Amino acid sequence: MKKTALLLMALIVALGSLGTAPQKGLKNGVYFGESRGKYTSEPYFGQVKVTIAKGEIAEVAYKIVDKEKKVDFDKDYEKYYKGNDEYIKQCRNDLAGVKKYPRMLVKVKDIDKVDAISGATWSYNIFKAALADALKKAVK
Repeated sequence: MKKTALLLMALIVALGSLGTAPQKGLKNGVYFGESRGKYTSEPYFGQVKVTIAKGEIAEVAYKIVDKEKKVDFDKDYEKYYKGNDEYIKQCRNDLAGVKKYPRMLVKVKDIDKVDAISGATWSYNIFKAALADALKKAVK
């Protein structure tokens, strides 16, 4: 158990350091990243496509995919929670994050300057982890 806890701590520190590194001086190109973040028991994967131009983030596309149902987490996803108003609200909050986080990142160029939307930390955490996966491929 202690080994698992230490390994988990090391992984958290490593992922955190990817997010806090300056995101300039990257190799130009298009990079893809995928991650579940810390939600490894769930079938949801964040997928990011990042375009680097002039050494910095120029464009970002982000989506979450439910690999169990083989569908994208989109405006229609809440149908899976029909009758559960709390989960429907959560779906809507997280979908707002899926739409907003890429625009915010392009504007500020640094994931640590992108604030999580209240009620949408799940989509933020997955976004940050998928972005880290993409950017590690773009490091000079």
